[in-house]
Amino acid sequence: MIFYFSGTGNSRLAAEQIGAVLKDEVVSINQRLKAGEKSVFHSERPLVFVAPTYAWRLPKIVEHWIESSDFTGNRHAYFVLTCGDGCGNAAAYARRLCRRKGFSHCGLAAVVMPENYLAMFPTPDRAEAQEIIARARPRINELAAIIRAGKPFPEAKPSFLGRLESGPVNPLFYRFSVRDQGFSVSNACVSCGKCARRCPLNNIDMVNGKPVWEGNCTHCMACIGGCPAEAIEYKSKSKGRSRYYIMED
Repeated sequence: MIFYFSGTGNSRLAAEQIGAVLKDEVVSINQRLKAGEKSVFHSERPLVFVAPTYAWRLPKIVEHWIESSDFTGNRHAYFVLTCGDGCGNAAAYARRLCRRKGFSHCGLAAVVMPENYLAMFPTPDRAEAQEIIARARPRINELAAIIRAGKPFPEAKPSFLGRLESGPVNPLFYRFSVRDQGFSVSNACVSCGKCARRCPLNNIDMVNGKPVWEGNCTHCMACIGGCPAEAIEYKSKSKGRSRYYIMED
């Protein structure tokens, strides 16, 4: 069973490609989070968790969801993290999560996909994004083949910088960067409500036809990346940057 958490589509695309190769069920963590109900799953096949990299680790929201959900049947767990560059020492923290859940850790692998975190980094234009996705597809198929064969992902020894990024830098990122006070909406807003519908934490309310952020944000960028009118900004950092959203609901 393949589970994905996705803000602007990278992880969903990877999960659906893996699901197609393995002919296995694909489950949206976003939808489960929005429903706010405890999730219970049974799978005779390995568990595959696909998510974006947040500060060189599995997103906290995904880690908490896995910990609060019940899984029966197969206990082998694979992790696939999409990223703009790398995922540091994320494997060590996925291994710890597996120990807490009683999973058998089968490895963590990175897939380079288009950068979507426009609150901090430049994002590619549509043509460049499509080129990056095309290069990622063989890598995704390779990982799916490893899962199908029942083998662990190859382990890569993390660098000192990678251990630093996934270690002390990660909590600093959440403490100082992950907040929604920087989001604003312009008069270009068409009141479509897509930002509120896509928010996995139900953090956006539509007030007088405009989005209002309520303080419980994970910085998935679904609201700003998927706004059809490009009416949402994050402080001054997002201005002029390409809006990236590759899969419609």
